[in-house]
Parts: sequence; C-alpha cells; structure tokens
Amino acid sequence: MLGTFRRSILQKPCKSYLDQCIRAYLSTQLQEPNEPRVVTTIPGPNSLRLKQELDSIQLSSAIQLFVDYDKSVGNYLVDADGNAFLDIYSQISSIPLGYNHPALVKAVTDPKNLATFVNRPALGILPPKDFIEKLKSALLSIAPKGLSEVQTMACGSCSIENALKAACFWYQNKTRKGEPPSALDLESSLSNQTPGAPKLSVMSFKGGFHGRTFGALSCTHSKPIHKLDVPAFDWPIATYPIYKYPLQEHRVENDKIDDHCLQEVQSLIDEYNQKGVPVAALVIEPIQGEGGDNHGSAKFFQGLRKLCTKNGVAFIIDEVQTGGGPTGKMWAHEHFNLDDSPDIVTFSKKLQIGGFFYKKPFRPDQPYRIFNTWLGDPTKLVLLEQVVKEIKEQNLIDNIAKTGDYMLKGLVTLQQKYPNILLNARGKGTFCAIDFKTSELRDQAIKVLHKNGVHCGGSGSASLRVRTTLTFNTTHVDLFLNRFQLSLKQMSN
Repeated sequence: MLGTFRRSILQKPCKSYLDQCIRAYLSTQLQEPNEPRVVTTIPGPNSLRLKQELDSIQLSSAIQLFVDYDKSVGNYLVDADGNAFLDIYSQISSIPLGYNHPALVKAVTDPKNLATFVNRPALGILPPKDFIEKLKSALLSIAPKGLSEVQTMACGSCSIENALKAACFWYQNKTRKGEPPSALDLESSLSNQTPGAPKLSVMSFKGGFHGRTFGALSCTHSKPIHKLDVPAFDWPIATYPIYKYPLQEHRVENDKIDDHCLQEVQSLIDEYNQKGVPVAALVIEPIQGEGGDNHGSAKFFQGLRKLCTKNGVAFIIDEVQTGGGPTGKMWAHEHFNLDDSPDIVTFSKKLQIGGFFYKKPFRPDQPYRIFNTWLGDPTKLVLLEQVVKEIKEQNLIDNIAKTGDYMLKGLVTLQQKYPNILLNARGKGTFCAIDFKTSELRDQAIKVLHKNGVHCGGSGSASLRVRTTLTFNTTHVDLFLNRFQLSLKQMSN
C-alpha cells in the first residue's frame, strides 16, 4: 500500500521546487523491513548518551529510546542506534497509519496547506476560512451516532477537563431551570464559594485513567505516582468490573459482577446526593487502557446508560485511547449497542487532535466558557482529514477487526502453551492484552521482547498491552507472535 502510493508520486514530473522536495523526501524513505533488526544492546549507546545529555536539562528517567524518525517507516520504529523494532505500541496508541505515511507527508508538503502550518490561529476567535470544511470532513464524518456537535482541544487531558466543565454547565442550567445566573452566583464564583461555585461531583472508576492535569487527576485511579502530592476532589469512585476469563466459561459469575458494580454506582449516586454533593457526570473508559486493559461488557455499559438517564447524570465515555478504530470499530462504545448514545465522547491520540463530541444540550450557553488560545491545532485537522480518507478507502477498520481476531487466537495459543506464565488473553480488534503471573515476569518479558526486536509496553500491574496502527496486518501479527514465543522460551530456560 505504501509502496504503491510512493511510486505514484515519484513517477510524476516535478513541476516546482516543492515537488522536488517531496520527491527527494519520499525517495529516501525505506520500505518496511521484512523483520525486526537488533544490532546493539537495548537501549544502545547513542540512546544512553542522549538520555544522559537530556538529563542535564530535564528529568529523563521515563525515556526508553531515542528514535530516528527519518528512518522509521510503517509499523517499524528505528532507534538512534539503527535498531529496527516491530512497533506494537504505536506511541501509546496514537499513530494511526504508521510512520512517515506518504498521504501525511503529501498533506504536510502541499502548498495549499502551508499557511495552516505557518500560522497557528486562535481557533475560538479567528479560525481559518476552511475550518468548517475541515471539521466536517475530518471529524463530523466519523462522529459517534447521536452526537452532532464537536469541540476541538489540544490533547486528551484537556479534552476531559473541558468535557467535565460542559457537563457541570449543563447540570447547573437544569438546576436553574434555564434561568440566567443571579448576581450572587456571579459574585460568589469569584471567591470559590457557593452558589456560584457549586458543590458537584463526578463519578469515576477504580483503575481508570483520564489524564494527569489537575482536575482530570481526581478521576484517575490507575497508579499512585500519577496522583501523589496533588490535592483532589472528594468525588465518588465506583468499581470497574474485573471479569474471569475465558468469558464464555464464566458467564454466570461475570453477570453477577456486572450486577454488583451497577448496584454500587446507584448507591454512590444516592450517597453523594444525600451529602449535598450531587453527581453531575459519570466518566468511564470503554476499556481501561492504562489501568490493566479491563473490559466492560455490553450489559454493564447499557446499565450505566440507563442509570445516568434515570438520575440526571451526564454520561461521558472517554475514548482518548480507544477512539479512531483500534478496537475494530471507529468508537469502542459501538460494541455495546447502547439504547441511547453517550452524552459526551472525548477523543485524541489516533485522531491527531483532542476534543469531544457532545449532544446539543451540552453546548455552552455563552462564549469563552469552553475556551483557550488555540483550542487544538488546524494542522492536525489537515492530517486527520487524510487519515480518515485512508481509513475509508483502504477499509482499515475492517482490517483491524480481522487482524485482531487473528492476533487474539495466537495469544490464546501461546497462553495454552505457557500456562505457568500467561493468562487472561483478551481484546477487541488489535486493542489486545495478556496477563503475566507476576509483574516481575511482565517487566522481564518487555525487556526480552525489546531485545528480540518488538517495541511494546505494559498496562496495569502485570499486563502486556498491544496498541497497533490501523495498517497492522496478519503478517505483522505472525512476526510479533513468533518473537513473543521466542521471548517466552528464553524466559523459561
């Protein structure tokens, strides 16, 4: 696919200096390797040297590798030492088409897009003249069913922050029965006092991750290090269902888990209402991507939708990590066959730009209430427009659904072969995971996989998570499973 696109560009006559630049860039790009290639220790000497140099400027302990993005291509990540990794992590699920995809290179170098890249406008007050066109073609064409409006933002965390604000505006507007805020509301808000700063709460879930910014942290419960030393709101935290696998062998038990979790949600809503801190919104991931790849069932999410409607609570689904196709559907909540759509759906990562879709009642009633200087970046809409085009023309969502089924079967086979190490293979699309018996085994596996040419990462305490691009196919799966089996064999010796 990439080769055909590249050849079509290279065979055209150069009509301008820009055409020459595009051709020169594309002609230097490598095709995907046939397999991973590791030529140094991991991390290699160049990565270690650069990490040490960076550490004199900022904390660098989280950095794994320094990357040569000029040489990275498709589903292969090439590091500063020349090691080529099959990338099943895709920058924490944020690379949609692979590295240096020709369609995105062409969009960046297209003369008609230059002004968009050179001038970053304040979208809330001075958007470019083609902004509406880009919103329609890039975002509204893939909007979740039932959500007709969209607000762009820069990243996942600020998408959550402003989605929560929109939910509180909606809730208070209901409380005031549509009347404008009073003089006391306005005055007291400046002093962080009621009634202008109302005592409201947002329900979230154990193991959930919704970002590291100040307000979003009150809804994040995956790892202590994210929250340590930061003041947090006293908001309700419900239990996310943790199922027994294989699912088909534990239907009765898992059904009871759903019932218990839904009952707890209602109890917490009642409790906080009685405390005078009513629940204005409930925010949840369709799959807990950071907290251990926990999957909620269709029954559980259908129950949540009904409870939110019954109790007048805004139902927010956080699709920052799952949105854009990795689960085999454009939006993971489409797997749940909800009777009514969520009220708000947040997005970022694979969609290049952050933001949230929402139902019309959640539109702010006045300007500047959901606002910052940039409200995202129109250059990301230029890229997303091409991503969406490729998704549709190449049937990439169907590709991921089929590839994911193939991958999951392979993970189950390895689980059966190494029952002393692996358990709980699960996934939707290529948004897959498998657990290890201990966190130490999981951490060891990640290191061995890196040595064997697979770039990967963990989630929760003992899970290996798979987060591929949308161009990942069964050939890539075979390579990954082969290297995974080799790594498990080396760990067992």
